[in-house]
Amino acid sequence: MDCIFCKIVAGEIPSTKVYEDDRVLAFRDIAPQAPTHILVIPKEHIPSFACITEENAPLAAHVLAVAAKIAHDEGLEEGGYRIVSNCGENAGQTVPHLHFHILGGRKMTIEMA
Repeated sequence: MDCIFCKIVAGEIPSTKVYEDDRVLAFRDIAPQAPTHILVIPKEHIPSFACITEENAPLAAHVLAVAAKIAHDEGLEEGGYRIVSNCGENAGQTVPHLHFHILGGRKMTIEMA
């Protein structure tokens, strides 16, 4: 598979890990859009949010629970933070592997154009 996130999971591409367990990997984004910008991904390849099913929903829920833990550990709760999952090319998804962005450390703007 030619998925960059699968290669990161396999250790073929280095990353700055923030969290890892048997099902989830979280690492700092290489082009951060906020002072804190962490990607949280399932180790299992799921192409996008649209591919969440009843069968893999427990894994997706675990990914979100890990994101909440990381946000807490990073001290983002008090000021607030954003969790984003782009789904599809028109939404800005550039890597076809389910992932959630944790963005925090600054006031977020609202752009819905």
